[in-house]
Amino acid sequence: MASLLHNFWATPRFGLSPDYKPQCIARFACLACQDSTFLSSESVIVNGVSSIEEKEKSSPIIDVKNGHVAPAIKEKNKEDIQNKLETLWDDGYGTQTVKDYLEIGSEIVKPDGGPPRWFTPISAGPPLENSPLLLFLPGMDGTGMGLVLHEKALGKVFQVWSLHIPAYDRTPFDELVKFVGRTVRMKHASSPSKPIYLVGDSFGGCLALAVAAHNPEIDLVLILANPATSFDRTQLQPLLPLLKSLPDEFHVTVPYLLSFIMGDPLKMAMVNIDSMLPPGQIIQRLSGNLTDLLAHLYGLADIIPKETLLWKLKLLRSASSYSNSRLHAVNAEVLVIASGKDNMLPSENEAQRLKNSLRNCTVRYFKDNGHTILLEDGINLLSIIKATSKYRRSKRHDYVMDFLPPSKSEFKKTTKDNSWYFNFTGPVMLSTMENGKIVRGLAGVPREGPVLLVGYHMLMGLEIVPLVHEYLMQTKNLLRGIAHPTLFTQLVESRPNATSFVDMLKLYGATPVTASNFFKLLATKSHVLLYPGGAREALHRKGEEYKVIWPDQQEFIRMAAKFGATIVPFGVVGEDDIAQLVLDYDDLKSIPILGDRIRSENEEAARNGFTVRGDMNGEIANQMLYIPGLLPKIPGRFYFFFGKPIHTKGRQDLVKDREKARELYLQVKSEVQNNMNYLLKKREKDPYRNVIDRTLYRAFSATSDDVPTFDF
Repeated sequence: MASLLHNFWATPRFGLSPDYKPQCIARFACLACQDSTFLSSESVIVNGVSSIEEKEKSSPIIDVKNGHVAPAIKEKNKEDIQNKLETLWDDGYGTQTVKDYLEIGSEIVKPDGGPPRWFTPISAGPPLENSPLLLFLPGMDGTGMGLVLHEKALGKVFQVWSLHIPAYDRTPFDELVKFVGRTVRMKHASSPSKPIYLVGDSFGGCLALAVAAHNPEIDLVLILANPATSFDRTQLQPLLPLLKSLPDEFHVTVPYLLSFIMGDPLKMAMVNIDSMLPPGQIIQRLSGNLTDLLAHLYGLADIIPKETLLWKLKLLRSASSYSNSRLHAVNAEVLVIASGKDNMLPSENEAQRLKNSLRNCTVRYFKDNGHTILLEDGINLLSIIKATSKYRRSKRHDYVMDFLPPSKSEFKKTTKDNSWYFNFTGPVMLSTMENGKIVRGLAGVPREGPVLLVGYHMLMGLEIVPLVHEYLMQTKNLLRGIAHPTLFTQLVESRPNATSFVDMLKLYGATPVTASNFFKLLATKSHVLLYPGGAREALHRKGEEYKVIWPDQQEFIRMAAKFGATIVPFGVVGEDDIAQLVLDYDDLKSIPILGDRIRSENEEAARNGFTVRGDMNGEIANQMLYIPGLLPKIPGRFYFFFGKPIHTKGRQDLVKDREKARELYLQVKSEVQNNMNYLLKKREKDPYRNVIDRTLYRAFSATSDDVPTFDF
């Protein structure tokens, strides 16, 4: 429990009741003192409502810790601050659960006479150097504990401050808007080049939108989880009058009712359970977690007493009306996270309304989650922020410098979600040692960057997921793919699924293809994946399987030589073992309506500057984007063959002499084609090429998970 306790961070920018004593802070942070010198002693009470009008000049945020007053975040030990995260870092997801939320929430809601205030979780931090500020604006509970599942991860890359609104506080909505707005302006003045993140949960979503509307000149990023802007259309309207007439002695039953209306208890109980455990163990742990969860639900009656619940419902109406009337003034970048099974609000429809009403709004739907989505299993808030390219440290998002590598929990989830695909394709990885010997695995691929993998792009990029996964698992290095710019535009955002293929590519470092991004990746000694054939190769026509379609340019050779990168040519085969191409571009363009739609979408992309190689001639310039017609087959197998590494370190002649660069370019291109020819011939002798044979092998073999392949 001690490791979960939270420090309160208070600012003397608001008044206090004369009888205020920091009881909940002292109890919560294990402080013995009752001294309130870290807060202003002034107070204004009007009709029993505490005012948080600014009464004195700004002063530094104060950290109350270990029974004494200490400087705030900026004074933390510098040796604890990192410059970057390592690949597969520990984000702590699953180590804190809803049980912790209920236990800690029950402590901090005890009356102390104090007004709304900021605090930062002990488990959140210290963040990376130059991390932006994240202000969490809570839902109807007001505790500020709604990020309990995400504190450790967010605290690595943000300065996390949570707003705590005491249960018996009656501050009006417009006063809360002013209070948060003052904090935003104060932090913006100290770091004008950094964005400020406002994460609003339900009611907090209304608060975030209102603050953004009042501060259009400040760079804000809003993350809204089931925002209560649709409260006037809540499914609970018929029940609201009953709450007023409910006798006090029956209020203890309300938390149990709310728990099933606002969230999914099963998803809440699954947070710290490994879904890859045997079914028996999962059921046993789930049963124990549900028992603990239900036993702690009575604490909700303390977190939201009856009179507080009635006040919060009134506050919600005010917040919804206030924020909706000011949507036109919101200039902020907005991400809406919406649940499909929200029994409290029509969040799915509301997300689409906000997307249409706001200037810059992205939506992600989670069809199986409830209203309290941030407390449910399978939702990693930082992963969503990363996958939608919302994380940045300056005014503009930089796909290289702002990138955060995948964590252990993200890699584990990706492995689980794609296990069926890995089983179906059974990827075989072959590499070439410096002495020319071919080995199974990636021992022949250099570990020290910069490394440039150059290869063939299979139909629809079917090889990308197993390639990036195996590369990370075997070499412990993330493979940063250079991708078509259309994948990073609103043309793809029109399909806002919870976990799309494109979002997964972004999560694992996919970067729009530009000379600047390529330069920065090599300069930072990254492992880079490059497909010179691009979309034309990945969307090839019938009869072009395993044909290298590359431009007549050698620029990537010269760039690699500039940074002394090691080039590894590779070939991959297997697309014809899992699907047959039945409708290519030539077929689709002649189909009425469909052909016109494909042409118009590509023309729109061209007008918006999202084309690649538009200035080239010949076949490579014909990069029309479309979805081909595929006929699935009984899965065969994917084979990857990485050639002998080509070292460019010290080869400045390649940078200056275009002819020598062209010679190496043609050599790499030839090796890619030869590698595929080798695999096409060898796979005919693989006894486990078929998925059925591989499945039977796994069922009867307990020695290794690596299914054998052909001799090499």
